[in-house]
Amino acid sequence: MSTILIKNGTIVNEGALLKADILIENELISKIDTQITTQADKVIDATGLHIFPGVIDDQVHFREPGLTHKGNIATESKAAIAGGVTSFIEQPNTVPNAVTQEILEEKYQIAAQTSYANFSFMMGGTNDNLEEILKTNPRNVAGIKLFLGSSTGNMLVDNEAVLEKIFSSTKMLIAVHCEDEQTIRENLAAAKEQFGDDIPVTQHPIIRSAQACYKSSSKAIELAKKTGARLHVFHISTGIETDLFRNDIPLEEKLITAEVCVHHLLFSDEDYNTKGNFIKWNPAVKSAADRAQIWQALLDDRIDVIATDHAPHTLEEKSQKYAQAPSGGPLVQHSLITMLEFAKEGKISLEKVAQKMMHNPAILFKIEKRGFIKEGFFADLALVDLNAEKWTVTKENVLYKCGWSPLEGKEFTTKVVSTVLNGNLAMENGIVAENCYGKRLLFNR
Repeated sequence: MSTILIKNGTIVNEGALLKADILIENELISKIDTQITTQADKVIDATGLHIFPGVIDDQVHFREPGLTHKGNIATESKAAIAGGVTSFIEQPNTVPNAVTQEILEEKYQIAAQTSYANFSFMMGGTNDNLEEILKTNPRNVAGIKLFLGSSTGNMLVDNEAVLEKIFSSTKMLIAVHCEDEQTIRENLAAAKEQFGDDIPVTQHPIIRSAQACYKSSSKAIELAKKTGARLHVFHISTGIETDLFRNDIPLEEKLITAEVCVHHLLFSDEDYNTKGNFIKWNPAVKSAADRAQIWQALLDDRIDVIATDHAPHTLEEKSQKYAQAPSGGPLVQHSLITMLEFAKEGKISLEKVAQKMMHNPAILFKIEKRGFIKEGFFADLALVDLNAEKWTVTKENVLYKCGWSPLEGKEFTTKVVSTVLNGNLAMENGIVAENCYGKRLLFNR
């Protein structure tokens, strides 16, 4: 195993900036000090660069198995590494849905052979698979995923008795997609009555409304409090939901946590006119006022994690009329730099970016030896240039299999220069190494 010495970088870790060297040996960070003179197989001069822990994206859809015309574990994890994302937690709404232990394990076997990044997969819940859910190993599976509103796949859990049974039967983290199905159906029927078969995409946040989100998330939180379940609410998209979460206790003590996705921090309903279906997500991008309230909740720690909900679709699929175009978009290659651009604008600190994208996912999922730059932890690092020469996202420089990005045309002055994964230089100067260095994530529980 080779050794790597990173010299003269500014480490962003645990609420502080520290100019120091990092020595990496046998996959792990062996030493952090201001002047390390140990000989190493490779020396990286990080002068002028900031060194973050690798991003842990707690919600992605990499489409394998069954939907690999959109993306697969290899292509999307390679894009992740290019963006400084070193670990991902993938969702169960593939084809077939990962709702049995056998299907879940098959995904792990694929990733073990093909993933460029560290990986874990959620076990999916349905109205009738409690027995399979309870077989899930908390040591090597991130958690249980429940869709409380229909999105993609056929995994809607709408039986309230079943839901309460799941919540009361497992101590594993339960991650939920919260949108009230009945509210959405009523809103969709009203839109069809008004617009017929040609509903404009500007109706998306009206159909999948703030009320639909709040009704579902508040009900899930009420049930979690009743049963003592460990609940994590994915992709908060409304201002009204932010008041459901606490910031008066440490993250380690929270039983109910929340995540926001990059697109809900970046876009508003004003952008549908120019971006159309390319920013059609479930839950929907909503108003600028919602976005402002979400930002406030992120900064005051009611929202704990920033993720992507990376969900690629082909250009052909996205170019259909609103009602036929699927929801979701690819973001994992550009999530870190998007947040770093916000940091340069003064909207968030570098330390807070590290907290929300690296530290907190590791804490709330109890991921073993990742998410921090510490001696004895795995060497998962993102080396970034905060003063890069201006560059633009184009179809030619995205690595997603779907070949497009909702950020096309956006200019950046930040760049991920290198990514270190399990002590290996997985990406250098924009070139991802062809070796698959990803490992299965383990959890301290």
